[in-house]
Amino acid sequence: MAQRPKIGQRAYHLLLAQGEIPRYVLLPGDPGRVPLIAKHWDEAREVARNREFVTYVGRYKGVSIGATSTGIGSGSTAIAVEELLYAGADTFIRVGTTGALWRHIKLGDLIIGAAAVRWDGASRWYAPPEYPAVAHWVVVNALVKAAESLGVRHHVGIVASTDSFYVGQERPGHGGFLPPWAKGLIEALRGLMVLSFEMESATIFTLASIYGARAGGVYAVIANRETDEFAPEVGVEEAIKVANEAVKILAEYDSKADLHT
Repeated sequence: MAQRPKIGQRAYHLLLAQGEIPRYVLLPGDPGRVPLIAKHWDEAREVARNREFVTYVGRYKGVSIGATSTGIGSGSTAIAVEELLYAGADTFIRVGTTGALWRHIKLGDLIIGAAAVRWDGASRWYAPPEYPAVAHWVVVNALVKAAESLGVRHHVGIVASTDSFYVGQERPGHGGFLPPWAKGLIEALRGLMVLSFEMESATIFTLASIYGARAGGVYAVIANRETDEFAPEVGVEEAIKVANEAVKILAEYDSKADLHT
């Protein structure tokens, strides 16, 4: 079997060594969102930076915590999850943005992902299409409790993950290009009660399940495809606060669970 590529003892892409990352890691797509997450911590430091991957570690309300950017889409996200598992993580929360498919979901609301439609590419190499991309119930529960404690309006349900921001989300490509199979995607998802489009969660949920890890996702609604509204910054700060607080809740849960094992 081929060896996993490393630079010394460091993972090839994230440049993290084993034991260098805590068990709880937040996963924004945007590298610029990592310091925005870390500014809420009691202490924070950058430990690695390479390509689209920026990693900080620190403490939030006494809990060791990390944040690593995944870049956009499933390919780089799968790399991040694989190498974070190698470095010591076992619990992941995607902190991202999303486009709602329903009028009643307002800009600035949060969506907490319970599962994801696997329209990504990377997860197909890990499991057949019938294998579900499901968030871990403990992480979902922590995110809901965090949102409730902070008084943030939120919705819980299924999201659709696609690697394509344009055609794969029924947005016309250059010159209005939209192939026949991309027409009607939104209406089909609405018929299945899917809440929104995003681009990474199916990969994170699938890999976490396969490897016995835990994952969930919280997303700021910055677009609504039914009302054609768009505001790229609303809700992001709230999503960050909820994700950080969920880590504290998870740590408390895990501490109690450890006492009974």
